[in-house]
Amino acid sequence: MEANKKLYESYVKQITPVHNKWLNLLWAFLIGGLICTLGQGILNMLMARGLDKDTAAGWETLILIGLSVLATGMNLYPKLVKFAGAGALVPITGFANSVAAPATEFKVEGNVFGTGCKIFTIAGPVILYGIFTSWLLGIIYLIWQKFAV
Repeated sequence: MEANKKLYESYVKQITPVHNKWLNLLWAFLIGGLICTLGQGILNMLMARGLDKDTAAGWETLILIGLSVLATGMNLYPKLVKFAGAGALVPITGFANSVAAPATEFKVEGNVFGTGCKIFTIAGPVILYGIFTSWLLGIIYLIWQKFAV
């Protein structure tokens, strides 16, 4: 029994990938920074074309989400995530990827039971708890305003 355990531990150690934490951190920082720089460039371009800051920011967000969904559909974003880790997952593009990825993964099951049912498997809980938390904080704020001296 002990020999099997040692053999198994040796096997696990052999197949477990070794990661360079500092290199991963560097790539996450650079790729996340490039995504944010792209967003800032889009924002600057839209404002230079005459849009006010709030409208330009809305369009910038939509453009980044659209690019992320397009890259996910072409199977490019998952490769970027594998390479850059959290640097590609933290910005809004990562959230768009998390919504689009299940839709592409389950499309063979059809529009209703595949794409329609699976599209919110990851994003659904985030949306649900985000709305619930906003509602709860709104109630707390309302009570605070009502009874604050």
